[in-house]
Amino acid sequence: MRSDVGVYWQLVKAGFRRQSHYRLAMAAGLLTNLVFGFVRAAVLMTAVQENDGFGGYDRGTIGAYIWLSQGLLGAIAFWMLPDIVERIRTGDVAIDFLRPVDIQFAHLAEYLGRAGFSLLPRGLPSILAGALTFGLAFPATPGPYALGAISLLLAMILSFLSMFAVSLAGFWLIETRGLRSLHMICGTFLAGLFAPVHLFPDWLRTVAYSTPFPSMLQWPVDLLSGRTTGWDAVEILAVQCFWLVVLVALGQSLLRAGRRKLEVQGG
Repeated sequence: MRSDVGVYWQLVKAGFRRQSHYRLAMAAGLLTNLVFGFVRAAVLMTAVQENDGFGGYDRGTIGAYIWLSQGLLGAIAFWMLPDIVERIRTGDVAIDFLRPVDIQFAHLAEYLGRAGFSLLPRGLPSILAGALTFGLAFPATPGPYALGAISLLLAMILSFLSMFAVSLAGFWLIETRGLRSLHMICGTFLAGLFAPVHLFPDWLRTVAYSTPFPSMLQWPVDLLSGRTTGWDAVEILAVQCFWLVVLVALGQSLLRAGRRKLEVQGG
């Protein structure tokens, strides 16, 4: 067991080093974050000023929502393409099944390393830019940051596991780009990227709550910004853990079914 943990930790470090080589891409990602952040800020700040009780947000808290969500985008797997997609397409995944590490957890470990690095050149500068230009409301006590850090880690894991499960459709489909695009569009919307989930109509908010997507962005933002505290914050972590179990189980089931599919086709 200890040796397995060591292997996964090495994969995390390898993912971190791998992502560190894409400095130009990180700079482009930061620029994109800032541009869309300012556009979103202009729209939502105006909405807050023109509407009293705008979902419980004021200028400082809506600013925190905007710039935290922008800063976390690089670490959330809505756009990142898991390597498993290409390995299924080429058949190299058959080799992965023979390795002594779990395919799902190995890819997850490597992804977490990449996501962790993305927080440095994209996440932190985006939040700093928002704080300097708009002024953001953040908690004054360490508790929300501790719970928020745990929630953020769970969010990164959930986002990857969700995209990974969708990518496994490649065992049965010739092309999965359409399915992955649908997942990205629905996921980013229901996660609260374009507008806070709290502003959704009741029926749409119910739909969002029945999916894991708010756990990937809205909930960690709520915890880090101090909007949700106390037992409500603990409840959010419990919901994220529930979806973690569900998505791990889903991925494992699809991998087992995909392995049987490969054995049928390849002998």
